[in-house]
Amino acid sequence: MLNALEVFTTVSVGLMVGVEFSVAFVMNPIFNGLPDDSAVRARAHGGRMLGAVMPFWYIGSLVLSAVWAFAGWDHPGTGLVVIAVALLLVSVIMSILLLVPINNKGKTWTPDNLPDDWKQQANRWDRFHYVRVAIIIGAFTLLVTAVA
Repeated sequence: MLNALEVFTTVSVGLMVGVEFSVAFVMNPIFNGLPDDSAVRARAHGGRMLGAVMPFWYIGSLVLSAVWAFAGWDHPGTGLVVIAVALLLVSVIMSILLLVPINNKGKTWTPDNLPDDWKQQANRWDRFHYVRVAIIIGAFTLLVTAVA
C-alpha cells in the first residue's frame, strides 16, 4: 500500500511540476509574444482554467505527501519526504498570499478593462511563479529521491 502511495504521489507532483514548468517557460513566453489584446485574453483564459484546477492539485499533492510521510515514518527516506512536505506547504502559502490575488485580477481582464499597470502585474506574477516552480521542483526531486 505504501508503495502505491509513493508512486501515486510522485506522479501527481511530477505532473504538477510539468504543468507549472510549461506555464513558466513555454506558455507565458508564447503569450508575451502575442499582440497585447491576444496576450491579455490568453493569460485571462489560462488564469481561469488553471485557477480552477491548481488549488486542488497543490493541496492534494501536499496532503498525499503528508500521508506518505506519516505512513512511512519508519522507512528510509522519510526525512526527504518531510522536507518535500514543507516545500509544498511553502508553495501553497506562497500561492495564496502572492499569486492568487494577482491571478484573481488577471483572469477578469479584457482588452477593454485593463489597468494601466497590467504588464507590471503580469511580470510580478511571473517572477513569483518562477520561485514557486523552483520550490515544487525541489519537492519533486526529494520525493523521487525518497522512492529511490
